[in-house]
Amino acid sequence: MPDHAAEYPRPMTYPEALAYLRDRQTGGARFGLTATQALAARCGHPERGLRFLHVAGTNGKGSVCAFLAACLQAAGLRVGLYTSPHLVTVRERIQVDGEPISPADFAARLSALRELLRPVPAAEQPTLFELLTVLALTHFAAVGCEVVVWETGLGGRLDATNIVTPLAAIITNVQADHEAWLGGSLERIAAEKAGIIKPGVPVFTAATEPTALRVLRAAARARSAPFHQVTPGAPEDPALAGRDLPLPGAHQRLNAGLACATLRALAPVLPVSAAALRTGLAAALWPGRLQVVVRPDGRGRILLDGAHNAAGAVALRAALTDGFADARLTLVLGLLRDKDATGICRELLPLAARVVLVPVAGRRGAAPAALAAVCRDLLPGGPPPECADSLAAGLAATATEPLVLVAGSLQLIGEALERLGVVPPPALDERGLNDWTA
Repeated sequence: MPDHAAEYPRPMTYPEALAYLRDRQTGGARFGLTATQALAARCGHPERGLRFLHVAGTNGKGSVCAFLAACLQAAGLRVGLYTSPHLVTVRERIQVDGEPISPADFAARLSALRELLRPVPAAEQPTLFELLTVLALTHFAAVGCEVVVWETGLGGRLDATNIVTPLAAIITNVQADHEAWLGGSLERIAAEKAGIIKPGVPVFTAATEPTALRVLRAAARARSAPFHQVTPGAPEDPALAGRDLPLPGAHQRLNAGLACATLRALAPVLPVSAAALRTGLAAALWPGRLQVVVRPDGRGRILLDGAHNAAGAVALRAALTDGFADARLTLVLGLLRDKDATGICRELLPLAARVVLVPVAGRRGAAPAALAAVCRDLLPGGPPPECADSLAAGLAATATEPLVLVAGSLQLIGEALERLGVVPPPALDERGLNDWTA
């Protein structure tokens, strides 16, 4: 690992901070809390003065976090939000009242951590995610956040975020994803996510799969943690019933209901009124989740959705069938190699009149030719898949289509947001910081 720290005896600039982070991309999914706890201790344990809502789950974590943060902010609280991955800039991961940490604050806080890490042996240095997790804690403590919405990175039990004791543990659902890291069965995956449950801390979930529910309930019971389930199809929360949401789809209504159930139960310690719930639900935004972008010439729409596993593709298909059933759909798809391409394509291909396969930038992207073979196997009589050598080429090839869905990796969605002019591209490539090697 190059030692950029030795090059910068002064506080780092923002470009230097990004270079320092790139050195931490190897070993990016290390399981265990030791390095995070050690760095938090060197910082004086900033987590001990903060209150958290800890969110885990296979899908919907970011959306639930967005609903929670918007409602808490509507109640007048100063709200920290920590999420991953980012779409365009790494600073998206660390927000206060909806605003990402500034480049100056990011660089200054990372510089302080770098100094604390100078005496730490190379083998004990934190990974990029561990470093960002503690950076977020120091920032939220320094700016006086009254509550922090805190999303797990991978799993839960041994995820770096699990050094906190929250006001509530929220587990959105349990589905197949990251099996190489979390285990090859729903039972094992559920056990990892249940690891965020702390003694006496209430648990809220929208999980429905019986095996996963048994594991979650057993973990809560063993830790004397009150257990609350939000069931699909049950009467909606009064703040939600009959109201449209800025995030479309039945799955987002369930995510919003989970946020409402959590905040209503925590009202004695986090006072959020019914009016604040309504205001927050209406204001919540989470880019890249069935986001609609109108082309500059107004002659077509592009939908952006980071459905990166089979369960996410099921939810996306249901939302598309409900809201866009009459439109001719062109699918632009890019996935990571370690994702269930067959499961995702099985859901999305039947909706498309045309399929264009594109690469995801970075080391983990699946080759379009490999995805094309999956498509042909699933729908031998369907539209022949087309391969493009970049997302830019895929968007150009579909420029005259009336409705285009760009789906798959969130890294791909971030690139699409830049290329479509929805967000200005950063001066330096920051999407690459989502990429890691073991």
